[in-house]
Amino acid sequence: MTAKVYGIPNCSSVKKAIASLKENQIEVLFHDFKKHGVPPQLLDEWIDAFGLDKVINRKGTTWRSLDEGLQNKAQSPEGAKALLLEYPSLIKRPVVDHNGQLSIGQIDFTKDNS
Repeated sequence: MTAKVYGIPNCSSVKKAIASLKENQIEVLFHDFKKHGVPPQLLDEWIDAFGLDKVINRKGTTWRSLDEGLQNKAQSPEGAKALLLEYPSLIKRPVVDHNGQLSIGQIDFTKDNS
């Protein structure tokens, strides 16, 4: 079994998710947002699957560091998508595709949950 994990390497939630997947003998393919960006078509898929409110991490330091004008850009779907593509650290992490099942923000992949 293989899972594709999307995120940033220094994120503690991403590290925990990868560790949980590996502990359950699941091979991990990692997609680093900082090095490889966010594939726009996947971002659309994540927004469709989870909704903008769940995809945008409004609790993180990246969101808090944005000025009010940029934060207001997230009010419209088009503006939010542009913001997420420009600042991939705003995406709630990790995003995991495991056997065609998407999850966002999940860090425990015990056999009972997969």
